[in-house]
Amino acid sequence: MRISKGALLVVIAVLIPFVVEFRTALSWFGIELSVLESLVLGGAAVLAIVLWAVWPPNGSAGPSGSS
Repeated sequence: MRISKGALLVVIAVLIPFVVEFRTALSWFGIELSVLESLVLGGAAVLAIVLWAVWPPNGSAGPSGSS
């Protein structure tokens, strides 16, 4: 993993209020998001972060530095 499990949990926890406030900020510009659309947006963001976290840093599946 690229980051620790605790740090991943913190990033996901901080993402939740960000999605809610992003919805509020978009409403200032006349863009309305439903609760379902907000959930989909948040779910996609969490999925992207988790995939990034578990993807090997160098792009290979094997252990780094082995010869």
